[in-house]
Amino acid sequence: MPSLSHTIEEQLPAFFRLDRYISESLNLLSRSQIKVRNLSAKINGKEVKISKPVKQGDHLELNWMDSPPIEIIAQDLPIDIVYEDDNCVVINKAQGMVVHPGAGNRQGTLANALYYRRLNKLDSKNKNNPENAGCQSSVRPGIVHRLDKETSGIIIAAYNDEAHVFLADQFKTRKTKKTYIAIVHGTPKETEGRIETFITRDSRDRKKFTVGSAGKSALTFYKVIKSWNSHSLLLLRPRTGRTHQLRVHLRHIGNPVLGDPIYHCKEKRFSNALIFETSLMLHSKSLAITLPGESERRIFTSAMPERFIDIIKKLDNINLSGYTP
Repeated sequence: MPSLSHTIEEQLPAFFRLDRYISESLNLLSRSQIKVRNLSAKINGKEVKISKPVKQGDHLELNWMDSPPIEIIAQDLPIDIVYEDDNCVVINKAQGMVVHPGAGNRQGTLANALYYRRLNKLDSKNKNNPENAGCQSSVRPGIVHRLDKETSGIIIAAYNDEAHVFLADQFKTRKTKKTYIAIVHGTPKETEGRIETFITRDSRDRKKFTVGSAGKSALTFYKVIKSWNSHSLLLLRPRTGRTHQLRVHLRHIGNPVLGDPIYHCKEKRFSNALIFETSLMLHSKSLAITLPGESERRIFTSAMPERFIDIIKKLDNINLSGYTP
């Protein structure tokens, strides 16, 4: 039975219910899953109902039933494995691969590939140990965090509920360290700084997010690695993990990610900018995280993709030729 021991470190609104905290802040289970999987809870050592309000400083002890066998198609898809053990796997995700199955994406995702890989490994073990036959039903390649389809780079997934909880808790308590690189339009006014806002869903387009006066707090640190005036190479360190956070934040400061079809600001300052036919220039370069069963944090890295190298070469050549934006 999966379990989680967790202390609430962040400040919460008044009368913020436990079930809402589990689903929205921990992203552990949806409200419907909380009921289906018979979650039981203690707050500061006392058993409580899931409707109980929680606050900063409360210590939670949660237990719930294993999920039923997953309904996912195992597919032999090419993936770049950086690290793998019985609990988790680190992948250098290719640009264009969807992370998890959803509406219109039941196949061809990273989860499909991981399910196939894990089942094959278990089949090999079962041939040598028949007593393990049937354990495939417990295989659940859990996506601990996500990357957009067009964002490439390092991502980690769990092979069981216990590992998923252990890894996800580090993301929620900001114990991980994520680093991205991006090529953006223009150059930020400061060579390094922080972008701290609230991010909320765009009321005019529910598939998009925007900076607002309310929503979820989001914090990103950035540093300009190289500038060509018309474009810049940035190092990004998000401290929170909001949907589309980096893309929204970079648009907010007037430096949208090159190749972003959703958040590219069409401002006058870019009317004469260089045009590059490229996909999203955002890459998850490294992840520092502690793996299940270990006490020291590991760092997993990915090399700069070829699409970045190609654009940088073009920008260097233009710069040498005396281009002035």
